[in-house]
Amino acid sequence: MGQDGIGNIHFDNAELTQVIGYAALVVILAEGGLGTKWKEIKPALPAATALALAGVAVSVGVTAAAAHHLIGLEWRQALIVGAVVSSTDAAAVFSVLRKIPLPARVTGTLEAESGFNDAPVVILVVAFSTAGPVEHWYVLLGEILLELAIGAAIGLAVGWAGSWGLRHVALPASGLYPIAVMAIAVVAYAAGSLAHGSGFLGVYLASMVMGNAKLPHWPATRGFADGLGWIAQIGMFVLLGLQVTPHELGDDVVPALVIGLVLTMVARPLSVVLCLVPFRVPWQEQTLMSWAGLRGAVPIILATIPMVEGVEASRRIFNIVFVLVVVYTLVQGPTLPWLARMLHLGEDTEAADLGIESAPLERLRGHLLSVAIPEGSKMHGVEVNELRLPAGAAVTLVVRDGTSFVPLPTTVLRRGDELLVVATDPVRDAAEARLRAVGHGGKLAGWLGTNGNTR
Repeated sequence: MGQDGIGNIHFDNAELTQVIGYAALVVILAEGGLGTKWKEIKPALPAATALALAGVAVSVGVTAAAAHHLIGLEWRQALIVGAVVSSTDAAAVFSVLRKIPLPARVTGTLEAESGFNDAPVVILVVAFSTAGPVEHWYVLLGEILLELAIGAAIGLAVGWAGSWGLRHVALPASGLYPIAVMAIAVVAYAAGSLAHGSGFLGVYLASMVMGNAKLPHWPATRGFADGLGWIAQIGMFVLLGLQVTPHELGDDVVPALVIGLVLTMVARPLSVVLCLVPFRVPWQEQTLMSWAGLRGAVPIILATIPMVEGVEASRRIFNIVFVLVVVYTLVQGPTLPWLARMLHLGEDTEAADLGIESAPLERLRGHLLSVAIPEGSKMHGVEVNELRLPAGAAVTLVVRDGTSFVPLPTTVLRRGDELLVVATDPVRDAAEARLRAVGHGGKLAGWLGTNGNTR
């Protein structure tokens, strides 16, 4: 649609692109946080934090050195390029990883890293793009840690307060709950930024807190956030595409491929290895995490910062980043499932987790649980009466091959079935825990010590 294209639309407003890109990133991080399961990322938090801080520093240093010595960029420009491309893209990581059955530690580490590392990278890019010399590294490091701490504190506080309010305040319409959740996420970003903290980290953590708080009308909220996330991604890519002038990209293709090769084959693996040494992560998982450092629209948005600040050769920086992101996303994204299978990480060796959604039945003081039995679930072959649900919970309907029926106590459940379970308010959590336990341990889950908190 843009220049050199069918529409030949001339658009060259880096400042507007940056503002809209930031707004889209807030929505994307909110959607990612709402879909992040705390029990999955909790064990991976130390490793993800190390990758988001020390890993970014290693990637910036190695990539900047390559851009300076191999491409001939000045040090300031090289550092900007290194910082811009060192951030893994949350939207790309969330969309790709959730379609691949990987060990919980790998998925949790990569998702948490992509949610965390935007914040320090934004601070670095702004610091390198600001006129004047960059301050001493220890001063910059202190500023980064302070902004992250402020953003994290505000994000957790806003998320907790928002979750408490949504659980205790009855809104006049169910459709207001998804809007309220997204509004609270935006408040976390605004509050963090106004307090001179990291608003991006704040919105991710606030959304993660709300996503794990069992809010009312949760399926509708997740669907609404998912739709907004897609709109944000589509709008962001359209705007970034308009910002690009294709006939200017020719001279920057080779430099982009060289920098991308160093980033993908040297900087990212080195940062993963150095950061994960203390955590004794197997080499197969380190290899996959090295290749799964996906870049998407976020680095291209960050590349508009030096353009807005008037940095010399900022247009070239933008073009290099654009080509790098497009080429290596097309290479890395589609090959991730293949690499996972080659490393024997693509098959879920554990029992598949059940998909359970809950809709509150407010007037009846109960909940309607929708349970999907996936491939690999040990609930396959279990009779309804062998579920041993707590008193106050019962399987009321089974949907199998497009046909629904009321089950008998002796009805044998199969993979692919969808169950409707009605549970009273006091036993709702116990019923879900029991269903997940049977999904992992089968009919002998209680004897085997399997509980609903395992994945």
